[in-house]
Amino acid sequence: MSDKMRWRYGDTNPVVAEVISASVIEIGDLVYQDTDDAKPASAQADGGTEAANQETFALLFLGVAMQRSKSGETSPIRVATSGVFEFDCASQTWELGADVAIDEASSGTALEDQKVTPASSVSRAIGRVAKRVGTAATSVLVDIHSVVMRGSIAEQTASST
Repeated sequence: MSDKMRWRYGDTNPVVAEVISASVIEIGDLVYQDTDDAKPASAQADGGTEAANQETFALLFLGVAMQRSKSGETSPIRVATSGVFEFDCASQTWELGADVAIDEASSGTALEDQKVTPASSVSRAIGRVAKRVGTAATSVLVDIHSVVMRGSIAEQTASST
């Protein structure tokens, strides 16, 4: 996917993340932290199932790339750790506050870099729907939640009850 500025509103609380020369990151990519480097979702090793891939990604979710990193580049990039972003999704409706997970590619062996799907459990969530979608649409506004910087949505849900 090519660069696409997905930020729509809200504080982004950016961090500066290291990248390795082999990583190719586009603006708008959902990225995770692998030890000490930001990597695009599609670089995550396949866990064998969509559930395993989503849960692993959610545990390492850093945020949304606000800068690109081409192959061979090692300059750090800015990553938004919060804010509302518009992501592609399969045509569907969404309820305000619904948990959102990263989508898995149709191949079943990798995650999409810039596409989301409903989270079937809070342990897979990387954000929540920020605007209800009452008529089926192929994009949704998501209030992202960096687990690396703010802890998991599951932890927040448990502490608020």
